[in-house]
Amino acid sequence: MSILTVQNVSHDFGGRTILQDASFRLLNGEHIGLVGANGEGKSTFLNIITGKIEPDEGKIEWCKRITTGYLDQHTALKPGKTIMEVLQDAFKYYFDLETEMLQMYEQMCDCDDITMTRLMDEVGEIQEILDHGGFYTIDIKIKEVAGGLGLNDIGLDKLVDELSGGQRSKVLLTKLLLENPMILILDEPTNYLDEQHIYWLTNFLKNYENAFILVSHDIPFLNSVINIIYSLSDGGLTRYKGDYHYYLEQTELKNKQQEAAYNKQQKEIADLEDFISRNKARVATRNMASSRQKKLDKMDLLSKPKEKIKPTFHFLEARTPGKVLFQCSDLVIGYDSPLTKPMNLEFERNKKVAIKGVNGLGKTTLLKTIIGMLEPYSGHVEKDPFVEIGFFKQEEGDINKTTFNYLWDEYPDRGNGEIRSMLAKCGLTTDHIESLVKVLSGGENAKARLCVIMNRASNVLVLDEPTNHLDVDAKDALQEALLAFKGAIILVSHEPEFYLPIVDEVINLEECSTKII
Repeated sequence: MSILTVQNVSHDFGGRTILQDASFRLLNGEHIGLVGANGEGKSTFLNIITGKIEPDEGKIEWCKRITTGYLDQHTALKPGKTIMEVLQDAFKYYFDLETEMLQMYEQMCDCDDITMTRLMDEVGEIQEILDHGGFYTIDIKIKEVAGGLGLNDIGLDKLVDELSGGQRSKVLLTKLLLENPMILILDEPTNYLDEQHIYWLTNFLKNYENAFILVSHDIPFLNSVINIIYSLSDGGLTRYKGDYHYYLEQTELKNKQQEAAYNKQQKEIADLEDFISRNKARVATRNMASSRQKKLDKMDLLSKPKEKIKPTFHFLEARTPGKVLFQCSDLVIGYDSPLTKPMNLEFERNKKVAIKGVNGLGKTTLLKTIIGMLEPYSGHVEKDPFVEIGFFKQEEGDINKTTFNYLWDEYPDRGNGEIRSMLAKCGLTTDHIESLVKVLSGGENAKARLCVIMNRASNVLVLDEPTNHLDVDAKDALQEALLAFKGAIILVSHEPEFYLPIVDEVINLEECSTKII
């Protein structure tokens, strides 16, 4: 049974065509992976099917009384609520259904037989939904699931305003699990999750009985939980029954077939044009030339297959610094209270280090303290005077300027063509370059910010979750660039597949934390 049908949807955003006559269907129990390069419109598509955006054209049809749970890239928690209050909101749909059912019971007191039959059918349907959703065991379920994800250790009476990004992710995922929706929609759910949370989410999705749509550039995670791929490319959606590797094989085969058909047609066109030009003036062959011309005029011309734009990253290297870049002595990081025990860390020239640990421990705080953006809670950090830092922040605020002007502000001495060339190497098209940074997709935004860093010479790269939002090609290109970089790297990432081939050492911040994990 189809629980979602999308027919011939078209939508433009920011002057760009995102969807063009696209169609999609989701069957009960299907686990779908929605894939596509950065900026193809995956998040826009999810916003359209969930009603956050109205498409320019087309039809979206859900089955009756569908329940959805949507975790997007910008999901937020309402301030002023406790964790428990947020989790209780997961059952609002069922409370509303119960109210509707009680009203129907009241109507049964005074109605005719036809109305009674209809109301009994409606009540039976609602009762089945309530039973399936575990409505009558709410309290037990909240404590069980919250405990399984570590929220009981934090305290269910704690305000969500006081939570770290990772803890908020725990709350949101717990809330979705409690809702037990008929369809779950997740947009890059692993972006701010540590390895432990990803492991939990993987097991959850593997055993999820209902349908879900998942957007993720974490291929091992994606492959382990989905059975259908929908590829969004050039405004269209294509369905593949299999995992991501099967999709890649089929895409490569399709591209080869399209290229072969295009080349064959081009040769046929060249042969026809050559025959026509040589024979149209001769009386004896004029009719044959005319016949070839008619064939040429009626031919449906195939488009040349588009080459996939792949970014190229290369980090400029500054002069060689001293042997020890950062010497951390009895370093404690924190704000109003300490986040760690005293740490003695040494970061040496040309050494590549990853920092790992569950969210909320202070990995970002540690990076900022080491490079001098934050003062230590106690202890001190000694920095080599010849250190030149390239710092990639996990997130930037809204940048209300075009991508072109954003980069030009950083490099005012560069010419127009040079700025465009710098951005193009990072995989950004003319449309991206002329768009406001704040309307770019997460991956396009990350490429623009990487462009700023890679064109300024540095001898130590400090990168805070640089792979968040990046598509597979961009992630591979970044990994290659970091492997080639001869300077030092201090890296925070939740993806072992990305950072383990790069680094010489992994520091687990959990060993120094003062927090409950």
